[in-house]
Amino acid sequence: MSYLFLLLIGFVTFFLARNTQDEINRITAMISGSISLIWGLALAPLHFQLFIEIVSLLAAFSVCMRCLGCGFNRD
Repeated sequence: MSYLFLLLIGFVTFFLARNTQDEINRITAMISGSISLIWGLALAPLHFQLFIEIVSLLAAFSVCMRCLGCGFNRD
């Protein structure tokens, strides 16, 4: 259950870092959020890790690679 706590800390830290104006604080918060997320995913059960991996792969390959080469924006 500690993995949920670490994942929550990581996401909250990313949200706070996004709203911060100072660059040094933003970089520090992003690094600490990344460490918390990685640590949370490492402690998570296998089925949760596989679910996150599948969602990440679908998100990465949902963009047409040919469109990225042309500079076509899907928005």
